[in-house]
Amino acid sequence: MNRYPLWKYLLIIAVTVIGLLYALPNLYPSDPSLQITMEDRYKFNGKELENIQTALTAAKIAVKRVDSDKEKLMVRFANTDDQFASVDPIKAALGKHYITALTLAPTTPSWLKSLNALPMYLGLDLRGGVHFLMEVDMKTAIDKSMERYRIELGSFLRDKDLRYLGVIHDGDSLTVKFKDEALRANALEALKREYNLTSSLLNFQEIPNKKGVALKVTLTEVNINNTKRFALQQNITTLRNRVNELGVSEPIIQQQGLERIVVELPGVQDPAEAKKILGATATLEFRMVDEENDPYLAQSSRRTPVGDKLFLERNGNPILLKRKVMLTGDYITGADPGFDENQRPSVTITLDGKGANIFGRETGKNVKKLMGVVFIEHKTELKKLPDGTISKKTTKTQEVINVARIQERLSKRFQITGLDSTKESNGLAILLRAGALAAPVYIVEERTIGPSLGADNIADGRNAVIIGFVFVLIFMAFYYRVFGLVANLALTLNLVLIIAVLSMLQATLTLPGIAGIVLTVGMAVDANVLIYERIKEELRNGVTPQIAIQSGYEKAFSTIADANITTLIAAIVLYGMGTGPIKGFAITLAIGIVSSMFTAIMGTRAVINLIYGNRRIKRLQIGGGL
Repeated sequence: MNRYPLWKYLLIIAVTVIGLLYALPNLYPSDPSLQITMEDRYKFNGKELENIQTALTAAKIAVKRVDSDKEKLMVRFANTDDQFASVDPIKAALGKHYITALTLAPTTPSWLKSLNALPMYLGLDLRGGVHFLMEVDMKTAIDKSMERYRIELGSFLRDKDLRYLGVIHDGDSLTVKFKDEALRANALEALKREYNLTSSLLNFQEIPNKKGVALKVTLTEVNINNTKRFALQQNITTLRNRVNELGVSEPIIQQQGLERIVVELPGVQDPAEAKKILGATATLEFRMVDEENDPYLAQSSRRTPVGDKLFLERNGNPILLKRKVMLTGDYITGADPGFDENQRPSVTITLDGKGANIFGRETGKNVKKLMGVVFIEHKTELKKLPDGTISKKTTKTQEVINVARIQERLSKRFQITGLDSTKESNGLAILLRAGALAAPVYIVEERTIGPSLGADNIADGRNAVIIGFVFVLIFMAFYYRVFGLVANLALTLNLVLIIAVLSMLQATLTLPGIAGIVLTVGMAVDANVLIYERIKEELRNGVTPQIAIQSGYEKAFSTIADANITTLIAAIVLYGMGTGPIKGFAITLAIGIVSSMFTAIMGTRAVINLIYGNRRIKRLQIGGGL
C-alpha cells in the first residue's frame, strides 16, 4: 500500500548525491596566502620564486606551498601570523613593479573543481575584508558638466554660423563673448531654443565685456540636481563593474545619502590595493598634435607656443598638443580590449550619438593630420592635519598613450593603440567601460575586518547551528521514536542541501544568513510534527497503521504548504526590499523552506515506506503509546 514508484526513489538518491557532492568543498579550509602580480607593462622574469624562498627562509617563515602561473604567484601559509609577517620580506626581495595582496586561497581538490563544485562565498563578517564609506566629489562633477557644455556651445554656435569671440569656463559658469549686441541676441535666441525648449537646462544672462558683450551661462537648479544624481548612480555602476570584473566575490556597493557610497569587499585583506581599484578615475582626451613647433625646444626653454600644451609620451619624449580638446571620455559608452591589424593590444571605443557627431566633425576637418590620445587619471587622498581637520588632495596624471595620423573621418566606433600589453588594454577597458567615474571619490571612513575576527564569527555561527541541530535531533528521537529518527535523517539532508545550493549559486553566507539556517533547522521539523501528530490522531480513531500513514501525509500536506508558502512570500519580500545582510537572511531562509518541504514530505515518506510499506503491522514506533 505505502510504496513509492522507482523514479521517486531514484530522484531522492540523485538529489542526495548531488547535494553531498556540492556541499563537500565547504569542508576544505582556505589557506592564508599572499598573491603576487605584476604592474602593467611588466612580466615575471623567472627569478621571483627563488627570491621569495630566500627571503622567507631568512625571516624564518614557513611556507606551506607556492603555486605559480603566467599571471600570478600564490604563496600559501599555515596561519595568518605567517601570512602577515611575510609581506615586508617579500616586498623587499621583489622590489618595484610587483603588486602583493593578502587573500584566502581555496584548497578544493582538482576533481571537485572539474565538476564546478566550489565552496560558497563568505561575507565580510565571516571571511574578513574591507569596508569603505566613499564620498563623491560633486564639485568636480559639476565642473566636468560645465566643461562639456563649453565644448558643446562652441560647436553649436559654429554649426549655426553664429560668430563669437570665445567660450571661457570660469568657476561655476561659462562666459560666451560676442563682438556686438546683435550677434549676442541671435545667439541667445538659438541657444534658448536648443537647450531650454523641452526642459530648462541652462540659465543665460546678458553681461558686459571689455571687448564687447557676453552671455553668462550657468546650470539650472534642476540640471545641477540631475548632474549630482547621475554622478552618484554612474559611480555606483562603475564601481560595481570594476569590482566584479576584477574578481572580488559578492561585493556590497550601495548608496548612502545623497553623496556617499558604501563599499564592502569580502575576502580583500589589502586596503591599499582595494583603494587602487576603486579610486582610479580614468578618462581620455583627444587632441590634435602641433606638427609645426619643436616640443624639445618648448621643454628646454619652458616656453610653450600659444594654443599648445606640453605633454609627455610613454617613452618620456615631449610632445606638443593643441589646447583645444576635440573630445573627452564623457561621451564613451563602451570599451572593449582586443588587437589591431598587427596583433598589437588595443581598445575599441564606442561613443554615444552626440559624441559620434562631435568626433566625426572634428576628425573630418583634420584628415591626414596627427592626433594624440591623452590618458588622464585623478586620485584623491585625505590627510589629517595637526589641528584635526581633514584636507583633500587631488593629484592628476596625464600621459599620451597613442599618436596616430587620421586616415579618414572617425565616428561612433574606433580603435586606440599604443598599449604595451593585453593586461594594460584589459585594465584600460575596465576603467573606461560604462563611462569612467563621473567624479572622483575619496574615502571618508575605512574599516578592515581581519580574518581572525571572521574566524571567530564562523565558529560562533557554527556552534549556534550545531547546538540548535543537536537539541532538535534529541527531542525528535525521544518523542517520536523511529519516526523521529527518520525526521532527523531528513533534517540532516536538509542542512546538506542548503549548503549545496548556496555553493552551487555561489551565494554569499553572512552572519544573518547563518541566523536564517538556524531558523530553518527549527522550522524544518514543523512539517514532520504536523504529519506525525496527524498519524497519531488517525491511529486513535482506530484505523490501521498503513492507512494512518497514508492519511497522515495526505491530510497534513495542505497545512504544511500554507505555512511554508506564507513564509516563502515573506522571504521574497525581505530579499526584494532589504539591503545586503537582510538579503543574506532571506536567501538562506527561502532555500531552507524549499529544501525542508522536499526532505520532510517526500524524503521521510520514502524512508517510512521502506520501513513499513507492504507489511502487516499492528503498531507504529511513533511514541505516545501507539
